[in-house]
Amino acid sequence: MRAQVQWAEHATFMNGLVAAGFVVLGGPLGVGERVLLIVDAEGESEIRARLNADPWTPSGLLELASIEPWTVLLDGRERDGQDVKASGLTSA
Repeated sequence: MRAQVQWAEHATFMNGLVAAGFVVLGGPLGVGERVLLIVDAEGESEIRARLNADPWTPSGLLELASIEPWTVLLDGRERDGQDVKASGLTSA
């Protein structure tokens, strides 16, 4: 994964999304052919717009496979008793 073209630029971009509070959790699934991102977004258009700016998007290294809303019912982290809603997406 880290040997891919433009890794440093992509990692810097993704770290910025984490710092901004957009990406909540993220990482490779299984052997690493797909990645799951849990994001805090208003909707699909925001997700697409933000990830479109990733340096990997023009080369096809980052492709959105799906975007789905997710209601968290179980969460071991402290949340002041509030339901947490986020969107999950996977990239190919």
